[in-house]
Amino acid sequence: MRVARETILIPSGHSFRVLKWQNSVRAVECITGPGRAIQMRGEGDHWHFHTEMELTLWHDGSGTRFVGDHIGTFTSGDLVLLGAKLPHYWHASGLSSGLSLQWHFPEGHPFWAFPENLALLDLFKRAGRGIRLSGQTASSVSQYLRELPVAFGTQQLALFFNILSCIASAPPQDCTVLSLRSFNLPLESRYQMAISKAVRHLIAHFRGQVCLEDLLRITGLSRPTFARQFKQHSGRSFSAFLNHLRLQAACHELHHGNRTVLEIALNCGFTQLSFFNRLFRRELKCSPTDYRNKKRPHSR
Repeated sequence: MRVARETILIPSGHSFRVLKWQNSVRAVECITGPGRAIQMRGEGDHWHFHTEMELTLWHDGSGTRFVGDHIGTFTSGDLVLLGAKLPHYWHASGLSSGLSLQWHFPEGHPFWAFPENLALLDLFKRAGRGIRLSGQTASSVSQYLRELPVAFGTQQLALFFNILSCIASAPPQDCTVLSLRSFNLPLESRYQMAISKAVRHLIAHFRGQVCLEDLLRITGLSRPTFARQFKQHSGRSFSAFLNHLRLQAACHELHHGNRTVLEIALNCGFTQLSFFNRLFRRELKCSPTDYRNKKRPHSR
């Protein structure tokens, strides 16, 4: 069961990789020039990590975003910068399209020979927890990203530097840090595939009864090993991850649905309304009813 991290191959003659997909992140194109692309299997549909940094823009689609120990929803226009070795996964609820930019400039790379680039060291470090971009920064960066697939040579390189410069100079209100902590997973993680299977199972079954024994059977891990590796890879214990997943689904229904709080709690996998209310207040700092009223101030 020894599974390595995702290996990213930068195309010959390029300093970074540009990926584009239509319909599903499982089927992507690696752009090698205007009108030229290599078809490949995408890795964004499961829990994984890589040494390369990544900037991902969703043109269309919605679903759940997992970045480190962060779990949240995303919609069209979502733009996230990921640092090296940061585990991540986008669970799209249907068809989607978007762009990803990937690069790796370790210590000693010619990229750092330019003294002007040293100012990016802080940005690259902060990206280790994942940064969601918004506001004017997201608008500018998204436009540069859209131009990348049709650019070539120094023109494409100039767009890449514009992207980095724009993010590095972004005002604080345009940058939301996602994960509570950074990750430094071993380059060869024998447990990565097992944890990926566990995460998939939780996403598919969180609305019903989820047993730890089922996850142990699916992953083939002992109880102590599973508990240790799940927390190392996801930043949360199994129970905390499951509860957070259920809370995110409940928040979505409170925002967009018309069911009662009790119906929503039960539909999202909670068996006791009192526990749901207590957990909701602890994590969201308000009651489910107050959350609904704030999200939909004109509803009654």
